[in-house]
Amino acid sequence: MITLTDKAIKEVKRVMEDLPEATNTLLRVGVAGGGCSGFEYKLGFVEETEYSDKTHNKYEQNGLTVIVEKKAELFIDGTTIDWIEDLSKRGFSFNNPNATQSCGCGESFSV
Repeated sequence: MITLTDKAIKEVKRVMEDLPEATNTLLRVGVAGGGCSGFEYKLGFVEETEYSDKTHNKYEQNGLTVIVEKKAELFIDGTTIDWIEDLSKRGFSFNNPNATQSCGCGESFSV
């Protein structure tokens, strides 16, 4: 399961408000090969029609629907996504208990 903090949910909803047709929009969390540590986190919006219970897990959190590809969840199960805003960084941060190594920016990892 992927968990978003209240601050992360608030930021995702704020961004969604700016989307022209956000009524059937889901947040997709995934991974892709790349980055300096082997895998990198991916966040994006998709239409509800792109969800398939055969290939995705679906979670509801405070009115936000999050989908994760089942094969990606093997690498990020238990991850908490937070929204950080301070003098040195502004963006989403990932606390992944499966990561054995992370890069300095926190956007890529290895398992």
